[in-house]
Amino acid sequence: MYNGWTNYETWRVKLELFEDDAAFQGWTADNFEEIAEELICNGSSEDSLARDYALAFLRNVNWYEIAKRVQDEF
Repeated sequence: MYNGWTNYETWRVKLELFEDDAAFQGWTADNFEEIAEELICNGSSEDSLARDYALAFLRNVNWYEIAKRVQDEF
């Protein structure tokens, strides 16, 4: 647990990428994950060490928890 979240990764992604709950009403866990990955990859097909680390970080995120918390806010 980290600050009431499953882990640090989930807390940090919610804080940094999805702070405005109202903007994400109705999103599913898959929506959150897809957008986060798009932000990391930024349309680039080029492999890089930094991108690989970032994607590994995202694999630890509990996307269902983020989606549920956003929905519970309203």
